[in-house]
Amino acid sequence: MSSGQNTGGLMSSAGLVRYFDAEDRNAIQLDPRSVVAIGVLFGVGILLLRFAF
Repeated sequence: MSSGQNTGGLMSSAGLVRYFDAEDRNAIQLDPRSVVAIGVLFGVGILLLRFAF
């Protein structure tokens, strides 16, 4: 790649930043701790089912 080429990395990511920065009022709002807790409980449930059968 020559130093004169512009890859457009910054310009191509600008739309994604704008897209993810916008908040939708109709979207489900979840606390990040809730998502982690659900994941941990799901993992423990899978382990319990694996050892139970």
